[in-house]
Amino acid sequence: MNLETIQNKTILLFGKSRAFSSAEFDAQMLHHNIKVLKEFDEDVALIVEGKMMTPYEQNASDNLYESRKIQSISIDELERALAEDMDADVLLMSLKLSHDKERLLAFIKNSMISDTLFFRLLKMYEWNGEDFFENDENRDVTAALIGRFYENIERNHNVQYATLGLMHLIAQCKNAELIEAIALLEPLQKHLSHQGENANRAIIKSIVKHPKTPKSVLKIYIKKADIQIKILIALREDCDALMQKQLFESKEKILCEALSLNTNLDKNIAIALMKEESHAKNMAHAIKLDSDLFEMFLDGQSVELATNSSLVPQMQERLFVLEDEAVNAALAANKALHEQMFTELFSLENETISSTLYANAATPQSFLRKAYEDTIYHHALAKNTNTPADILLLLGKSTDARILESLAKNTNTPVALLYQLQLDSRFERFVKENAAFGAHIQTQNIGWLV
Repeated sequence: MNLETIQNKTILLFGKSRAFSSAEFDAQMLHHNIKVLKEFDEDVALIVEGKMMTPYEQNASDNLYESRKIQSISIDELERALAEDMDADVLLMSLKLSHDKERLLAFIKNSMISDTLFFRLLKMYEWNGEDFFENDENRDVTAALIGRFYENIERNHNVQYATLGLMHLIAQCKNAELIEAIALLEPLQKHLSHQGENANRAIIKSIVKHPKTPKSVLKIYIKKADIQIKILIALREDCDALMQKQLFESKEKILCEALSLNTNLDKNIAIALMKEESHAKNMAHAIKLDSDLFEMFLDGQSVELATNSSLVPQMQERLFVLEDEAVNAALAANKALHEQMFTELFSLENETISSTLYANAATPQSFLRKAYEDTIYHHALAKNTNTPADILLLLGKSTDARILESLAKNTNTPVALLYQLQLDSRFERFVKENAAFGAHIQTQNIGWLV
C-alpha cells in the first residue's frame, strides 16, 4: 500500500500491531501524521485488522465493511509499508545516539524490515561477551536471525532456539552476505582461537568450508584463527595467491602440507614446496597442471602425477610411454582418462591394470560389457558405478560375498537388487549406507526404518 493515501487521515485499528511494538507503532503513526482510533468515528478512512482481534472486533470489522464500504487491510500490509518507507540511516543514527537496546532488539525481531537493514542492525547489537543462548536477549536475536532466513522454518520452529539451528542455516545458505554476517558475530569471533571443540567451533568450521563464504571473512580468519581453521582455508580452491602466501610464510609444516593439496596452488609456492618430497607428491596428485608444472613433476613424482585429474591426453601419453607398471596402474584408476588411453592400457594385457580399469567409472560401457565374460573381473564390475544395470543384476546372482558387498555399496545398483541384499545381515548395513538407496526411500516415503 501507499502510505501517502492515509497521511493526515484517521484509521481504525482492531487488535494490536504485530511486527512493531505498540510504542514503535504509535511513533510511526505520529511520524506519518496518521490518527489511530479503537472505536469507529465518521472520520475513519481505513480499517486495519491487527493481531489478537476479539470476536467482537472481528464482527465489528465485518459489519463496518458491509454497511459503510470502508476499505479494510491487514496489519501486515500496513506494517510492511511502514518498514519500506523507513529511512534506515536516520533510524540507525537514532539508535546509536539513544543507546536504546530494547528498541534495537524490537527492530531486529521485526520481520517486516528488509534484510539489508536487518544486517546493519545486527552489527549494532552488543552480545556482552556471552553466547548465542546465554541470556534472553541474545536468544531472541539468534532466534530472529535463524527464523528470518531458515528455509521452511514453519516445519521446524524449534530450530530457532538451538545452536544446531545456525549449523543448519549455514548448510542450506546460498547468500554470501548472510554467511558474512554470521561469521562476524561476537560469540563466534571469541572462539576463533579456542583450543577445545564445541558447537561454536563447529559453526566456524562449517563457515570456512562453505563455498559461498566471502574472501573477506577468510582473510579475517587467517589473521585471527588457530591453525585448525587455517588448514581448512589452505585447502579451499578459492584460496587466492595472497592468502596462500600468508599461510605459507607462517612456516607451519602442517599448513604447508595443506597447501600442497590445493588444486589451485600458486606456482611460486609450489616451487618452494618442491624441496619436501611428501609435498611434491601431494602437489603432483592435486595441482591443476600446465605444461611447466607437468615437466616439473614428471621425473620424480610420475606415479602421483598419473593420478592427477587435470592431465590432458598428451600428458597421459607421455606417462604411458614411460612403460612403468606403477604409473600405468595409477593411470588406469584416473577418472579423467582419455578414451584412447583405455585402449592402450588394455592392450598391455596386464590383469591388475585391467581390473583397475574395469573398476574405473570413466571406462566406456562397451569395455565393461565385454569384461563380464571373464569372471575374474566380476568384482571390479560390481564396484563400478558405470557398469550397466543389467550387468549388475546378473552379478547379483553371484555367491561371492565380495561381489555382493560391492553391489550393496554401489550407488548404481538397481533398487530391486538392493532390497534383496538388505535381507542378508552381511550386507544390510552397506545397503542402508548406500546414498542412492537412502534417496529412493525418502522419495518413496514408505516408512523404512534405519
